[in-house]
Amino acid sequence: MRLHNKVVLVTGGASGIGKAICERFTQEGAKVVVADIDHEQGRALTQELGDQALYIELDVRLPKAWELASQKILTHYGRLDVLVNNAGIVIPANVEDCTLEDWQHTHAINNDAVFLGCQEAIKTMKVAGGCIINVSSIEGIIGEPKLAAYNASKGAVRVFTKSAALHCAKEDYNIRINSLHPGYVITPLVSQAMEDLSEADAAELEQRVLSNIPMKRMAQPEEIASAALFLASDDAQYMTGAELIIDGGYTAH
Repeated sequence: MRLHNKVVLVTGGASGIGKAICERFTQEGAKVVVADIDHEQGRALTQELGDQALYIELDVRLPKAWELASQKILTHYGRLDVLVNNAGIVIPANVEDCTLEDWQHTHAINNDAVFLGCQEAIKTMKVAGGCIINVSSIEGIIGEPKLAAYNASKGAVRVFTKSAALHCAKEDYNIRINSLHPGYVITPLVSQAMEDLSEADAAELEQRVLSNIPMKRMAQPEEIASAALFLASDDAQYMTGAELIIDGGYTAH
């Protein structure tokens, strides 16, 4: 019960890595707020998780939506202990083919929303303390020619996390902020990104990715959830502004 009675907000919590985090955190005693725009999956998950879970609609791009979500959590639980900024999208395209619309849409969800979430959480947590986990990616550390917008958005999350962490430490808020960097994970997000590519490009990407993972497989969402649990727990109480990579050795080359 490493998160006993902790109140946790997970964005993009209805599926993929977010769902795995909600499930694992609930097992560890947390009260989990599943935040998503997918009402059907979000409500289904909270029913599975039982009394320890609450679903709220949250479009992470909108400042007002964050304010309302914070108000609901404070009304229901009285506090927020952990925020996991997990919501994200992938629109595969290289620098020549990526449209400005796709670039801006990617940044609105993957980058701007992390900024908004941190602002709202810090406002809520700075009296009693707390923990923020920003889910970046190994694609925020290395480049992929067909993921121009995604690379840029996740790289921004990586460095912004350090800035926010330093600010909170300087102000003695007792808020730890770290970034989580999954490698390739078997999730609906990855599956959809592969489907958006041509058959030849998808086959080439899959072959290249697997050949570059020393552990010779993609991760399961539950493995990323375990890393998130570590960052959220007191076991990581001396970590802030850090980046935790879980990629089967991909970036060790």
